[in-house]
Amino acid sequence: MLDASVKAGSLPAGAGVGYKPQHFTDITDAPGPVEWLEIHAENYMGDGGRPLAQLRALAERFPISVHGVGLSIGGEAPLDTDHLGRLKHLLGWLEPASFSEHLAWSTHGAEFLNDLLPLPYTNTTLARVAAHIDQVQTTLGRRMLLENPSSYLAFAESTWSEPEFLAELVRRTGCGLLLDVNNVFISATNLKTAPQDYIDAFALTEVGEIHVGGHDEDADEYGAPLLIDSHGKPVVDPVWALLDHALMRAGPLPVLVEWDNDVPDWPVLRDEAARAAALLSRVAA
Repeated sequence: MLDASVKAGSLPAGAGVGYKPQHFTDITDAPGPVEWLEIHAENYMGDGGRPLAQLRALAERFPISVHGVGLSIGGEAPLDTDHLGRLKHLLGWLEPASFSEHLAWSTHGAEFLNDLLPLPYTNTTLARVAAHIDQVQTTLGRRMLLENPSSYLAFAESTWSEPEFLAELVRRTGCGLLLDVNNVFISATNLKTAPQDYIDAFALTEVGEIHVGGHDEDADEYGAPLLIDSHGKPVVDPVWALLDHALMRAGPLPVLVEWDNDVPDWPVLRDEAARAAALLSRVAA
C-alpha cells in the first residue's frame, strides 16, 4: 500500500499533447491551448544528447507527464529491476507532475512484445498486479496512475469487470487511474458493450489524467466492426462525445491528445488540443 508521504504530483486541468521532437520549435514559440506535455519514458532513459536537452528546456515551461510503456505491470514474470532503475533515475531529475503506466503485459520470458496486451481479471491477476504496483510505487517514491487497456476479446475466466478490477487496485495500492476514453470506445465496440456504462462504473474520483486518440477501423472474420488502437489519426466524434460525458460526470481534468504514428504537422495536433480545451472550458462553465 502506498505510503501517504510519497509524491502524488498533479497536472493542470487543461489540454496536453504527446510531445514529439519535430514539434519542439512550434511548441516553444506558439503552444496555443497546450498547457502541459507528455513523454514516453523509454525515449528518455539515455545519458544525454539533444533529446534530454530539449526535455529539460520544455520542463522549465510546461508541466510534464511521464507515460511508461515497458514495465509490463500485468505480466506473470517479475518486474525488470534494471528498467525500473532507469525509470527512477529519469523521474528523479525530471520531477514530473505525473507518472503513469498501463494495465497490460508486454513481455514473455526474455522477449519484449511491441504491444500492450490485456489480461484476465481474476483474483490471481489482481494480487500479482497489486504487488507489481506496490513495487513500482515504493521504488519510485511516488504515486502512479494506471491506464485502462484497449481490448479485442474477453477472457472467459474473468470474475471482475474492468472498472471493478481497477477500483480494487486503487483500494489495495493507493495508485490513481488514467482514463483512456479512446480505449473505452475501442473495447466497447469490439466487445459489443455500452461505452457510457463503462464510464458510469469507473472510479472517476481517482482519475488524474484522461487520454483521447485516434484508432483504425477494420472488421473481424464475421464482418463485425473491429477497432485497433493506433494513435495515428484524429479523434473521432463518438470519442469526443464520450469524453464530454466523462467530463460532465467528473468535472475538468487534464486531457491529453495522443498521436504517436503518422504524426502530423503541429497545426493539426494543436487543433485537436484546442477541441479538448473547448470541451474543458464548457464543463468548467
